[in-house]
Amino acid sequence: MKILKKTAILLLAIMIITLLGIVVFLQFKKPNYETEIELIQLSKPTTTYFDTYGIPHIYAENEIDAQRVLGYVHAQERLWQMELMRRIAPGKLSEIFGSVMVKNDKFFVTSGIEENSEITIANLDKNTETYKLTQAYLDGINQYIAEGTMPVEFTLLGISPKKFTLKDVYNIFGFMSFSFAMAQKTDPLLTDIRDNLGMEYLADFGIHGELGKKQLKSFKGKTSEFAEISKSITAILEKSPVPAFIGSNSWVIGANKTKNRKVIFANDPHIMFAQPGTWFEAHIVTPKHEMYGYYLAGTPFPLLGHNREYAYGLTMFENDDLDLFEEKENPENVNEYLTKNGYKKYYFLRKTIKVKDSSTIVLNVKSSLHGPIISNVLAGANKEKSIAMSWIYTQQKNQILEAVYGLSHAMNLDDFHAKIELIHAPGLNIMYGDAKDNIAWITSGKLYKLDKTVNPNFILNGSNGIDDQKEFLPFSENPFAVNPPWNYVYSSNNQVEKINGYLYPGYYLPKDRALRIDTLLSVKSDWSRKDVEQMILDNTSSTASQIVNNWILTLNQNQFSETEKVAIDELKKWSGSSNLNDIAPTIYNKWIYFYLKNTFEDELGEEKFKLLLGTHIMKQMFGSQSQKEQSIWWDDITTKNKKETRSEIMTLAFKEAIKNLETNFGSDVKLWNWKKAHTLEFQHPLGQVKLLKGFFNVGPFEVPGANEVINNLMYFYSDEKINQVKAGPSTRRIIDFSDVENSVSILPSGNSGNPMSKHYNDQSEMYVNGQFRKMLLNKKEIEKCSTKMVFSPKK
Repeated sequence: MKILKKTAILLLAIMIITLLGIVVFLQFKKPNYETEIELIQLSKPTTTYFDTYGIPHIYAENEIDAQRVLGYVHAQERLWQMELMRRIAPGKLSEIFGSVMVKNDKFFVTSGIEENSEITIANLDKNTETYKLTQAYLDGINQYIAEGTMPVEFTLLGISPKKFTLKDVYNIFGFMSFSFAMAQKTDPLLTDIRDNLGMEYLADFGIHGELGKKQLKSFKGKTSEFAEISKSITAILEKSPVPAFIGSNSWVIGANKTKNRKVIFANDPHIMFAQPGTWFEAHIVTPKHEMYGYYLAGTPFPLLGHNREYAYGLTMFENDDLDLFEEKENPENVNEYLTKNGYKKYYFLRKTIKVKDSSTIVLNVKSSLHGPIISNVLAGANKEKSIAMSWIYTQQKNQILEAVYGLSHAMNLDDFHAKIELIHAPGLNIMYGDAKDNIAWITSGKLYKLDKTVNPNFILNGSNGIDDQKEFLPFSENPFAVNPPWNYVYSSNNQVEKINGYLYPGYYLPKDRALRIDTLLSVKSDWSRKDVEQMILDNTSSTASQIVNNWILTLNQNQFSETEKVAIDELKKWSGSSNLNDIAPTIYNKWIYFYLKNTFEDELGEEKFKLLLGTHIMKQMFGSQSQKEQSIWWDDITTKNKKETRSEIMTLAFKEAIKNLETNFGSDVKLWNWKKAHTLEFQHPLGQVKLLKGFFNVGPFEVPGANEVINNLMYFYSDEKINQVKAGPSTRRIIDFSDVENSVSILPSGNSGNPMSKHYNDQSEMYVNGQFRKMLLNKKEIEKCSTKMVFSPKK
């Protein structure tokens, strides 16, 4: 008995010592917000104030010093995220995560991003301010790597970080640009529908742009299985440990429509949620330059920013800048493919992928004149079909770093507009407002026309010499509106008006948000910052209540249960809102899923139907398709000797939705509150491990909002109990030039990516509750609420 007692005491002591060791170890991993540091090559002492929310405010004598310090503090807060970001494009995630990331790595080493980065760097002018500032930023990161405390993720995964390079910066921008593209997920699926079912099945899909009825106004081969390409690329992006860009809202209200007669700027880019979040906030002040910016991990200049003179932000243009081509190979020589001038040899490039705890993979990547052959590296894709990816980002001169520098250093609106021409891809709606009462919406992207016989929604013919002929448009024809007479500009990923009679192809989102934003802005002429705060949190759909009332008219209600009748009553009185305690959105969203499932899955099959759910084109078309009494999709092809009607499909879908909700939430419709069915959790890559989930993840939270409302908290339609939010506003920013020092913002979780920092999740409750915090510009105010880190030149 004494031996057992002593053993128990010993085991308890070991556990206590182990836990104490873990606690001490984790305390050692905390970021330092109050210290003195000597920095190599720093010319003058530089002070960084970390405010209440851990936002660094860097005061330097010159911008080179400021960038060096920015690199250091950025690494202190986000080095783990930086490490992930720089590994995606060159295919190096398998080195740390093992074989689970091999599919991702195979695709991205084939994408051409890394080669484009190398070519771009080889041709850089090293005497430019852009280059010098970027190198100073990298020096700061690398000194932190050499001397700072490594994040806990590095210890858990056994990573020893290497120095950051300029190629890492370009690779990060390359991945960001690719994540904007939608063609690679949509075109193969539409090609499959065309080839297997026929063009008549695409009549409801609006592939010629006819569904984009709320348009932004400018001022001034049979039975081929291509859907596996969509499936594979979709899976790659979904499994990525770094979030992809999806959509966004932004609007700028002219002085004539605001209460204080100064411009008000609003922006909330929509990005897949992850932990840490996308943006790192930092404020730089030098005698010649000031910018409060939002930075991607591992990049030196902000994609979003403002100062006392101007503000800028972005949304996705959703234009088509990526085409897929099927190459016709020489039956006598598989290393050749057909062009309009005869057969041409593929170009081959040897690439290697190192895999943790496994053997190295060697790829022989082949490329045609259109781009790399991606079908060889995508799981499930038909290897007998050679599909090339032609992407503007890798085929045009890459000036993305100069462009982003230019946006954050613009002298005036004309200068700002000119810098946008440098962005060939991705296509962006770039929004602008300034203290001189200018407002603007300007699109980026190298736009082009194809032959009028070519529809880029499909996989194109690489050999006929027609499908690949591009007529590039001058930048002056890119859509834009500068100081329009209606006194506001906005963008929400909806289609733009025709460009010289040409409706530009793309993967635009439905009119819902655009219509709601335009409606709210047009009728009011005394906007205040508080009004805009309310608007950016708006949870009401401009179309949902009308859609659902039209659907109700199609129902056969003769044999409805009491529960179904109560659900109908809830829908009839619904205004389209998606607030926490609303009941109707819970019913509506489940009905949408079963309507889509019963309409499309019989023809497409389960896998292709799931792919359709993940495309923008589905969001664009379901409102109009469901209104058509005569649609080829209504017939359930699995039933023999029967042709289903819209009424039958919609009634069946409604009954299945109610049955699903009864199973999950009980028979009392009054308890089907939206908050029970709509939740958000910020998930860290290591939070997938159950033991680590509570340490790394933030949430879950009950949240309002829905798909395609202004407060666009997005989810995939499904039969699951919970609509788990996957994406939404990556920040909400409002800059009021009548009181710029009291402009406000919020991040989804926090500014730090270090789970031991108090700033890892200190904004999450505020975010889900629709609150804001100030973006501090006043130095005296900053000093009062901050800790101080002093950097001095290393002796």
